[in-house]
Amino acid sequence: MALIVQKYGGTSVGDLDRIRNVAGRIAKTYDQGNQVVVILSAMSGVTDTLIKTAEKITEFPDKREMDVLMATGEQTTVALMAITLKSMGYEAQSLLGYQVGILTDSQSCSARILDIGADRLKALLADNSIVIVAGFQGCDAKGDITTLGRGGSDTSAVAVAAAINADACEIYTDVDGVYTADPNICKRAKKLDRICYDEMLEMASLGAKVLQIRSVEFAMKYNVPVHVRSSFNEEEGTMVVNEDANMEKVVVSSVTHNKNEARITLLKVPDEPGIASRILSPISDAGIIVDIIIQNTRSGNMTDLTFTVSKTDYKAAMKISEQTAKEIRAEQVVGDENIAKISVIGVGMRSHSGVAAKMFATLAKENINILLISTSEIRISCIIEEKYTELAVRALHTAFELDKTE
Repeated sequence: MALIVQKYGGTSVGDLDRIRNVAGRIAKTYDQGNQVVVILSAMSGVTDTLIKTAEKITEFPDKREMDVLMATGEQTTVALMAITLKSMGYEAQSLLGYQVGILTDSQSCSARILDIGADRLKALLADNSIVIVAGFQGCDAKGDITTLGRGGSDTSAVAVAAAINADACEIYTDVDGVYTADPNICKRAKKLDRICYDEMLEMASLGAKVLQIRSVEFAMKYNVPVHVRSSFNEEEGTMVVNEDANMEKVVVSSVTHNKNEARITLLKVPDEPGIASRILSPISDAGIIVDIIIQNTRSGNMTDLTFTVSKTDYKAAMKISEQTAKEIRAEQVVGDENIAKISVIGVGMRSHSGVAAKMFATLAKENINILLISTSEIRISCIIEEKYTELAVRALHTAFELDKTE
């Protein structure tokens, strides 16, 4: 008997027929003698509809109340799933985040999990119940409902798996694994049988929508094996595990892209100590994540500072930056939402040279201009014009020989 956590995304439970299909999968796993905990997202499109409804009232809805509103999506799904399983003759019980004891900080709409007091969950498992948990949500020390940010149900699943020492965490989605590139734009992309935590972490942070970044952080920290697979077929997916020697032989394992990027530049900023902090601290205080940062020195003790944020945070970041620019007497603030980030990733880059040169040469050959560059030990990212995204992905996929069949 194994203890298995299964997570199903919004497309997997998008309507009642799909909920019945997932219920059948859950029942099959349980009938094989396993203990099962299921984490569910809201039905496909529900969260977006709730957000748009609130934004019809005001452009910037109160974030605490948005947590209360958005959490209703998962509450609906877990109740429907428990009802379905009970109608099939299985003992099942739904729990919301606070009922499980998922304690978070108080950062509304992007809370981080601090602890999971899983006693109630363990007691239900001991009584042979299938436990259906609302993903994406928890509560803070004041008892307020919190949500974990988009894709947060993945984080809920891996965190619960870690808390109860599950044997495996299966992430079911509308794709059947992790690919070398987005198969929707690169027809030669191939499914990976295995990928290490570090590579998956980079992929998640760079636009790959298979797993949410914090779920990978949890998996790596607590050594939770994660199996990414489709809820629409029985095929094996991709295992996300610890790195092994064979993984280092592949220089580049994947090409990712992210169109949810925007660039903000403050022009003619006084070049003095602490100026970057004065510009970026208000952005951070607003809960906005800054990605790439570059500073270009001008003559006359002036500089330009450029940084990128997600498009969803662009308006708020621009508003803050414009206020800061007035305070520090910068000349102007300019922004650009028509950009994308292209990245090549691979643990083999640690021991191989020439990756950056090949990436830059490939983009140059396609007449694609590089606007910004960012690197890590196993990743190189370039900001380019959004209209060249698909061309860049396909060109890099070929250049690094990911098209080749084994």
